[in-house]
Amino acid sequence: MLRQAAVRSASTFAGFDLSEHRLANGLRVVLSEDHNVPVAAVNVWYDAGSRHDPPGRSGLAHLFCMLMFQGSAQVVGNDHFNLVQRCGGSLNGSTSFERANYFQTVPAHHLELVLWLEADRMGSLLTAMSNGDMENCGDIVKNERRQRYDAVQYGNVFERLVAMVYPDGSSYHHVPIGSNSDRDKVTLKEAQEFFRTYYTPNNTVMAVVGDIDPERTLAWVDKYFGSIPANYALPALPASGITEEIMMGERREHVVADVSQSAFMAAFRLPRDGSRECDAADLALTILGGGESSRFYNRLVRQDGLAASAGFGLLRLAGAPSLGWLDVKSIDSTTEKLGAIENAIDEEMDRFAIEGPSPDELERAQATLEREWLDRLGTVAGRADEFCRYAVLFGDAQLALSSLGNVLDVSADEVRAVAARHLRRGNRAVVTYEPSMARDY
Repeated sequence: MLRQAAVRSASTFAGFDLSEHRLANGLRVVLSEDHNVPVAAVNVWYDAGSRHDPPGRSGLAHLFCMLMFQGSAQVVGNDHFNLVQRCGGSLNGSTSFERANYFQTVPAHHLELVLWLEADRMGSLLTAMSNGDMENCGDIVKNERRQRYDAVQYGNVFERLVAMVYPDGSSYHHVPIGSNSDRDKVTLKEAQEFFRTYYTPNNTVMAVVGDIDPERTLAWVDKYFGSIPANYALPALPASGITEEIMMGERREHVVADVSQSAFMAAFRLPRDGSRECDAADLALTILGGGESSRFYNRLVRQDGLAASAGFGLLRLAGAPSLGWLDVKSIDSTTEKLGAIENAIDEEMDRFAIEGPSPDELERAQATLEREWLDRLGTVAGRADEFCRYAVLFGDAQLALSSLGNVLDVSADEVRAVAARHLRRGNRAVVTYEPSMARDY
């Protein structure tokens, strides 16, 4: 099947050549040469995250992170892993609220193999999917949930906070891994319909970055993916179900659990990814809780001696308000210090909302985000992932190369303003932890 012409001409930034193309079936392809190392990274993003889970079927999108490695028409069982690893490559997959992605990095002369493998499962997974695969993958995900959520200290706090920040009925109300009870209800037919709907070329972006010949690579992509049919009945993006960018009042839970320290955890609704306000929020959270030079760490750990750790991070979301996650662990297992911890946090946020950051704080925060940006783009795998992210969520892979400039352009007053609007008690969910019994460490 002939491909359409490139939708954008190649551009160069910091030595990176990037071009975007679209096949006749809608598959978007991002190509970027980097001959510094003899490897190639292939990253495939499907617009099929947990926000696409049907009602009552939470975890269905995440289930495909396992199903996609169970074999396709010409690749039996675990052979996708075996073939890539035998040629010296690495691979994996993941699911978030807003996408599923599958990625591998291989010696460049094995690139064609990876493209064929990805095309075979996109085009023929349905023919190989079975009830046995469903049961096996369900068990794998249950074990993953035990290891990450159910059997670790504070493991369910993120799930609790997400459910409080994004109300019942929202497509963001549940975490991507979903619940075991919902996932157990998923039938083979439902899984096949989900794949048929979302795992289609016109709902996909593939980035190939590294020691490649773009023309030859595009010819391979056309050869292996060009005949896979599009889904011309692709449904509209699910609505987030959130009408207010700010929460209407604080929500709280107190949890008594088998944990070593009492803790104060909170989540805030923040501006959506892709906006200038989101960049300002990222800087605010970095200044307040990004590492040992942050305000919260200096106040709670060094000055007041109330906490053993304090951190504040941002989960960027494009289809719903982003999530700011505050995590403070007390120095001991009693709950006596939780009130003082909360008061100190509120005092620091109130002061920041009035004064904003100092010039030095803003410069350090911008330098921190610049380093993180350079880290993401510093490898062919990281670059491929960033190109897919911006292409899927914002329609333009080249935004990955200009996003840092937006962060460096944010002013101190913009940081102060976003903190004053969003980092306040009425716009947060709080979970406090109390150890169920004293521990002797």
